[in-house]
Amino acid sequence: MPYDLILSQGRIADRTPGAIAGAALTAEALSNRANLMPTIVGKPTAAKEDDWSASLPEARQTLTGLQEATAATLRRGNKPLMVANTCSASLATLPVVAREHPDAIVLWIDAHGDFNTPETTESGYLGGMVLAAACGLWDSGHGSGLNSAQVIIVGARDIDPAEADLLKQAGVRILSPAEATPETILSIIGDAPVWIHVDWDVLEPNQVPAAYAIDNGLRSGQLRAIFEAIPEGQIAGIELAEFEAVRDVVKDGAAIECLLEIVGPLLGAR
Repeated sequence: MPYDLILSQGRIADRTPGAIAGAALTAEALSNRANLMPTIVGKPTAAKEDDWSASLPEARQTLTGLQEATAATLRRGNKPLMVANTCSASLATLPVVAREHPDAIVLWIDAHGDFNTPETTESGYLGGMVLAAACGLWDSGHGSGLNSAQVIIVGARDIDPAEADLLKQAGVRILSPAEATPETILSIIGDAPVWIHVDWDVLEPNQVPAAYAIDNGLRSGQLRAIFEAIPEGQIAGIELAEFEAVRDVVKDGAAIECLLEIVGPLLGAR
């Protein structure tokens, strides 16, 4: 099945200025590499430090547009390839995945758990609450239905104590960077469809810049090897989020080349 490229350009809780630009650069590179014309959702606005209770209603139009674009892609029999500014965009997509691919394994490849709720969040950041909303622990207004037992968080190493309790109660499996091997991933996914979400902070810092980078992450070759191992026919969709562009042509260009090398196997370059 071919991919449909979806680009998020509306602010979805962005607290840093480079994520919207980073998504645009990524989509441009993917468009050139895979000959895909992007569907653009939302218009850029300035980043700001606000609480989820303010950023969520502000992002409603963008999230609704992303949800509609994702559902339309799946109805056409194609695979979504969404490039997003923040992980918060997955508030729109994951409920669609739960509805259209109820047997899918979600590989949430991220340095963070993103399993906080309004009651547990320490930062108030909407992006840190996405998986919990999709699994029905709180109501984002954009749906839920995701089975937490089918969620695998890959590369997580920065999880809040209360968040860790929720993850344990929900039965979410977490693989540390050291545990994230192709063999382990294949043993988990079996022959199920796979929805792949990548937050670039999962990598060791300075490979693909991200706003919330954490030391001791995955290496680019390690992540590429995982993608090489996943059978193309099992991939139900892909999300790429949180590349923080720095508006330096050389540095951003190097990051994009690294990014393309990592995701190449997902797009047929094996």
